[in-house]
Amino acid sequence: MPEERTLVIDCASEACSAALVEGRRIVDFRHEVIGRGHVERLVPLIAELADSGRAASIAVGCGPGSFAGVRIGVAAARALALGWGVPVQGFSTLALVAAGAASAIAEARGALIVMEGGHGQWFVQPFAADLTPRADLRSLLPDEAIRAADELVIGSRAEAFVTRRGTGRALAVLPDARAFPSLPAPALFTNPSPIYGRAPDAKPMAAA
Repeated sequence: MPEERTLVIDCASEACSAALVEGRRIVDFRHEVIGRGHVERLVPLIAELADSGRAASIAVGCGPGSFAGVRIGVAAARALALGWGVPVQGFSTLALVAAGAASAIAEARGALIVMEGGHGQWFVQPFAADLTPRADLRSLLPDEAIRAADELVIGSRAEAFVTRRGTGRALAVLPDARAFPSLPAPALFTNPSPIYGRAPDAKPMAAA
């Protein structure tokens, strides 16, 4: 197995995605839009890859996205890294979405990524032409989100965003592990942990 091979995982959205990457070359991949059921599908999907997905390093999408999907992806990446004795890094799922539309973002000189956030909210974050974030991630109600001025809007809620705002160009894009080679190096971080993007639904009970 070549030393530079990386297993890339992302299951923070309705897509369940895994790829083996060497440099900028995709060795093998699986990408399925399954909605739910990531916990049952992710490990078998990885096992279907060449060499059962074995790689010299692992990179995992840490969200934001589905609470369950984010946790499943990060836990699986950590477990495989421990079992294989290899390093693991994380990246933002919104950054992966941006990387999947790198050419369009470069041409438009920037874009807004808009993904389903749950509870009626959208995860939004603007990216520059070089795929670096222009501002922090936010979880907003649609009427707040559409105040953004970006002409190009990308993501699972891009079409709904443009329709609601009445202007702009939408590209419907889901996270895809094959976009990993386009991620800028600063997008990767060590000790991956979930990026939830909003406060958890459960709240501690007040003391009696």
